Amino acid sequence: MPDLPLVTIVLVVLVLLAIVTVAQGIRTVPQGEVWSVERFGAFTRLLEPGLNLIIPFVDRIGRRLNVQEVVLDIPEQSVITKDNATVAVDGIVYYRVMDPSKAAYAVQNLQQALVAMAMTNIRAVIGEMDLDQTLSSRDRINTSLLTILDGATEPWGAKVSRVEIRKIEPPENLIRAMNLQMTAERERRASVAKAEGEKQALVLQAEGRRDAAIRDAEAREALAQAEANATRMVAEAAAGAGADALRYFIADKYVKAFEAMAANPSSRLVIVPMESAGLAGGIAQAMELLRGPPTTQPGTPPANGGTPWRQG
Repeated sequence: MPDLPLVTIVLVVLVLLAIVTVAQGIRTVPQGEVWSVERFGAFTRLLEPGLNLIIPFVDRIGRRLNVQEVVLDIPEQSVITKDNATVAVDGIVYYRVMDPSKAAYAVQNLQQALVAMAMTNIRAVIGEMDLDQTLSSRDRINTSLLTILDGATEPWGAKVSRVEIRKIEPPENLIRAMNLQMTAERERRASVAKAEGEKQALVLQAEGRRDAAIRDAEAREALAQAEANATRMVAEAAAGAGADALRYFIADKYVKAFEAMAANPSSRLVIVPMESAGLAGGIAQAMELLRGPPTTQPGTPPANGGTPWRQG
């Protein structure tokens, strides 16, 4: 096989060199990323997503930065609270690169710096709170961490949008002690509630007895007032009509009382006066009073043999 001419070899070398040069000068940046261009080691510009051209053998790609929102895990660490309780804490940080040039050259490793800063500030924030506050104040911790990290990462061209504490877990012995304390607290509250309920029941009973006593007193007062009114009316009637009206009133009561005694089915014995004439005389006087004043003359003895009737 004869040797190739020198010209052919040169042409092949030039073609290969052209292909390599073109390959070095064309860069395709994927969506969601921004690449930095360095010329002789110095930053010159940024390459946006799409097809880009650089100077071959002079420019080179420096940093490849993700400008999408990134979820960064904060590893678990032990944190001591204000009341010297140890808890295991981890979390998540959401951040986004806003200025790729700063993110590429203002900090050596953005993610590592964020993790270190987040862990340090978690210890600082939780160290100012006691255990009960730490377990019940996740929103407060998240807000404090977000404010601190967002302000600290601004010179790095990054924006921290959210910080979430994922786990706050005390040790097992402390969890058991907390469960015992919570059980005792619930029992105490139940005892207090029961005592308050019994106290309220006693108060209600006392108020009921007081109201009943007040109503009884009002009823007795009303009855006494009615009796007083009736007595006054009888007295006024007796004063106006004389002794005849009073005798009629007594005789009427006498007859009604005897009828009530005789009509009672549970009474097997009815006691009457020894002198039945006395009863008949009382009834006769009542009947005479109902008919009107007697027509007998003064001094005439009554039919029942009683005392003579005198006109008042």
